[in-house]
Amino acid sequence: MAQFRLPKNSQIRQGKTYKADGAKNVKVFKIYRWNPDSGETPSVDTYEVDLDHCGPMVLDALIKIKNEVDPTLTFRRSCREGICGSCAMNIDGGNTLACLKPIEDVNGEVKIYPLPHMQVVKDLVPDMSNFYAQYASIKPWLRSQSPAPARERLQSPEEREQLDGLYECILCACCSTSCPSYWWNSDRYLGPAILLQAYRWLADSRDEDTGDRLDTLEDPFRLYRCHTIMNCAKTCPKGLNPAKAIAEIKKMMVARR
Repeated sequence: MAQFRLPKNSQIRQGKTYKADGAKNVKVFKIYRWNPDSGETPSVDTYEVDLDHCGPMVLDALIKIKNEVDPTLTFRRSCREGICGSCAMNIDGGNTLACLKPIEDVNGEVKIYPLPHMQVVKDLVPDMSNFYAQYASIKPWLRSQSPAPARERLQSPEEREQLDGLYECILCACCSTSCPSYWWNSDRYLGPAILLQAYRWLADSRDEDTGDRLDTLEDPFRLYRCHTIMNCAKTCPKGLNPAKAIAEIKKMMVARR
């Protein structure tokens, strides 16, 4: 009989427990921990947080833990207003922004992990190198062959409306890391976030490089691994619909043949 064993250090162990002595309004946070320098197996540490002395969001609890309980806890954060996308992580089984996730929305223990199917740098910090390289590959800037106007390139209100639901993307990668196709093909499939950004420029009336942009996307993997599972739209913290943008790109591909 064949026997299969998981790679070394792949099984998560139970980590340390930090009590909130004397606190009456306690919430338990179970947080993924891994330090590449220690050589130890990843663990899940347990933290009791006094909600009477903590802000309402999951990010507030993480900051409180780092400042008052365990300074070794590592995570990204910046704006605290759902604009920068830095604090994207998996909370209570779903990808979202810690700064927008109310603690009260989680029943029971709050389980926090890094974004799935990405290499982990440390604790809750994923390696975004491949994601950003894919973003750069679509050349996310206005490309035009005509001479620049004296002032600005004008759009009608109707043309500007075509960008609604596209420009708001903050590149947090919540959608891409919730997509099974991206999990298995992230080396070749661009994923929902990058394809949403690609369509943002295809839909821009001021851009004059539509043909080259579509040529770049015309590939069995870069575009066509999307199977409209819709995880991307469900998990997007900004309420966007990357699957719709991908469908629009496919329609443009058909229309030019």
